[in-house]
Amino acid sequence: MCPIKHVIILVAFFCCQITSYGQQNLADSLIAVLRSAKLQDTTRITALNSLAWELKNNNPDTAMVLSKQALELSTVIINGAKISPITLAAQKGIAKSNHQLGVFNYLKGNYSLALDYYFKALKIRESLNDKKGISVTYSNIGVVYDNQGNYPQALNYYLKGLKIAEELGDKKSIATKLGNIGLLYYGQGDYPKALGYYFKTLKMAEELKDDYLIATYFGNIGNIYYAQGDYLKALDYYSNALKILEDLGDKIGIANNISNIGLVYFIQNDYPKALDYYFNTLRMATEQGNKKLTAVSLGNIGTVYAKIKKYKEAEGYLKKALVLSIEINALNLVKDNEQQLSELYTQTEQPAKALEHYKKYIEAKDSIFNEENTKKTVRSEMNFEFEKKQTEEKIVQNKKDIIAVEELKQQRLQRNYFIVGFALVLLLALFIYRGYREKQKANSIITLQKNEMEEQKKVVEEKNKDILDSIHYAKRIQDALLKEEEHVSAHLPEHFILFMPKDIVSGDFYWATEKQGYWYVAAVDCTGHGVPGAFMSMLGMSFLNDIVSDNLLLSPAEILDQLCEKVVNELRQTGEAGGSKDGMDISLIRINLKELESTPGSIQIHWAGANNALNIIQNGQLREIKADKQPIGYYPEQKPFTNHEITLQTGDSIYIFTDGYADQFGGPKGKKFKYKQLEELLLANTTLPMNQQKEMLKTAFVEWKGSLEQIDDVCVIGVKV
Repeated sequence: MCPIKHVIILVAFFCCQITSYGQQNLADSLIAVLRSAKLQDTTRITALNSLAWELKNNNPDTAMVLSKQALELSTVIINGAKISPITLAAQKGIAKSNHQLGVFNYLKGNYSLALDYYFKALKIRESLNDKKGISVTYSNIGVVYDNQGNYPQALNYYLKGLKIAEELGDKKSIATKLGNIGLLYYGQGDYPKALGYYFKTLKMAEELKDDYLIATYFGNIGNIYYAQGDYLKALDYYSNALKILEDLGDKIGIANNISNIGLVYFIQNDYPKALDYYFNTLRMATEQGNKKLTAVSLGNIGTVYAKIKKYKEAEGYLKKALVLSIEINALNLVKDNEQQLSELYTQTEQPAKALEHYKKYIEAKDSIFNEENTKKTVRSEMNFEFEKKQTEEKIVQNKKDIIAVEELKQQRLQRNYFIVGFALVLLLALFIYRGYREKQKANSIITLQKNEMEEQKKVVEEKNKDILDSIHYAKRIQDALLKEEEHVSAHLPEHFILFMPKDIVSGDFYWATEKQGYWYVAAVDCTGHGVPGAFMSMLGMSFLNDIVSDNLLLSPAEILDQLCEKVVNELRQTGEAGGSKDGMDISLIRINLKELESTPGSIQIHWAGANNALNIIQNGQLREIKADKQPIGYYPEQKPFTNHEITLQTGDSIYIFTDGYADQFGGPKGKKFKYKQLEELLLANTTLPMNQQKEMLKTAFVEWKGSLEQIDDVCVIGVKV
């Protein structure tokens, strides 16, 4: 079964000619204009529209009423007058009112109504040849189609708007449209392309000193890092975005980033904190009347309840989310909620309902990601680039023509300037000599600076060498603490250990020991990787060796209880903010070697796990023994670990592993390998000798990863009894 997932908030930047956000002085001055303007004065129309825009984030319902008043007043003026500058201003007022009503309905999640208003605004702006207004409306239409999952139409309108913005040289408009194109590629799973657009937009926003646009793309860059599994970077970008939006007083933006921060805590298994963030988002979305954000929050809350096995509450929230997603025609949200309900009914053993919602999930997914839509998206971008190239070539040719004319003029003037030029030769020679002397001085300075830079380079290289030498020495220490990968003993069953650190040193480690005729073996995943993870892994190995050093023969669960106690005590973990949260996940087996030799045919093993499960293959079938859902380390609801006694038959295979193999990105679409695919791989190759299984797993991992970076340490252990 696929793991339950949440919905990330993608923030598309909509546009209008008004660019201020929540400025009280401006709002007060607009109210003053409204009080003094004549009943049918076009100044009143402008003030109504401007005040509505100022109130869009904090009071969207009032903003909608004000724009409708401006629309009605503009219509009255046009119907009662002949063509004149006044009626032209009123037409612009109608266009702006319709455009803003489209924005307000988009913010509330009323996508169909938003499109209706945008197309009305577009028609008027095209009749007035208002290129800036046309570009803005094109972009906003694209945002709505993007949210509905109609990517070809979204890209078509983004590129139309971008073309006009480039013609006008409007840097802010160019930035917003590039960013929205990035959002579109994010929705299609093309993260490298999306990230390229995001950083272009962020750079332009910083040059423009536009805090709102900076905050928007801080949040969206955080979404990319979340999707790539770099949760620390994601949380950092979300927090930066939230700080800016709190200063701006943008309630919807604040709610979006609070939801995304909750998602990071969910993926880190901190479900109480995730629920707290999600309920805050739901409250803010409900207050603002934002249907899309309300649907996202309901779905996220339902997903958490499913994860903690509160299935009744989960079903209620997911159904509400699905109804609202269908109402606003948000096909991406419909797809995600259908998938969550299918997985929920699978978990609660309701196969008919699970199949019904799975079919609807596939239907929604296919309608978004079908081959024809992908082709349309690619065609739109290729056409845009071709037209852009043609325009650039035309500009270059015009420049060449101008240069040719100028060269002809110069040839005609040369004979007239020849005498004067000769007289200036001596003066020119003087300047050349002076320049030569200045160049000599400059070369001397450059040579001196170059020598200084070479010295600095040597110092940096020496320091880098010292650091790498230290890390390699730490690796030798870690290798010395690890047992050899293939344990040599006549008593041990056939087995393999696949150990592939991400960096020079590893946060994963394997541990094995023989005691009183028993063999203990464990796969352990410590917090972090690289040097910090290596420190934790060496502590873990030391603690395990201390625990089994006395004469007592402990069960795996007793070892995990003592290991957890040592980690909490030695690292002084209290659960307080700012305190240590380091720990580890572990899967630990104990095998009676004497029983293995004396009673062939069947054997009992003991096993316990902290977050990491045990997989057993018997008679060509794979079954999973669930681990206790708590780490080794401080946990507010810590309980004694469960000891499992399992009967195995000769020829059965058991496997334990950390999460690095299943979480690796790769394959044709850059997706995670996932546990389900790993289980299928183990099951397909279980009849092979253990050393061949190891090579098969290593080869499959390398081929899946391809040219992508390894994201985590890998440890897989297999034993055949």
